[in-house]
Amino acid sequence: MPSFDVVSEVDLHEVRNAVDQANREVGTRFDFKGIKASFELAGEVIKLSTEREFQLRQMMDILRQKLVKRGVDIGSLDVKEPTTSLSAARQEVGLKQGIATEMAKDMIKALKASKLKVQAQIQGDQLRVTGKNRDDLQAAIAHLREGDWGGLPLKYSNFRD
Repeated sequence: MPSFDVVSEVDLHEVRNAVDQANREVGTRFDFKGIKASFELAGEVIKLSTEREFQLRQMMDILRQKLVKRGVDIGSLDVKEPTTSLSAARQEVGLKQGIATEMAKDMIKALKASKLKVQAQIQGDQLRVTGKNRDDLQAAIAHLREGDWGGLPLKYSNFRD
């Protein structure tokens, strides 16, 4: 029976490369000359630190540019509020991984409401969709692409005939 998986994941290797490139650019830019500014990747959190809050906004733009160039969807970023003190400004950016159970249930409801001849089931942090033929699965992918899933970047993988 043909099937595919709906996942929401970020390639951490590409994120690491983007963070390294952003660190290099901050080190060479004229407007960051003599300022301690850095990006740090700790697990699934990117930490930005510098001296002023407006520099954090500039660093965030640099990070977004580097992530887009590396093919990472910026919809998977969970940007937290910056924290500032007299001599430092910090900000954390989380990476959204996986599909939450509530979101997966909403996707299943949307597929059932579309009257397509497919079945969907939750498997951990992903969704497995099965159907009798390939056309039904392609219609299911098109239907899921049309939906608004809270800005969650979806990928369709493991397509099997």
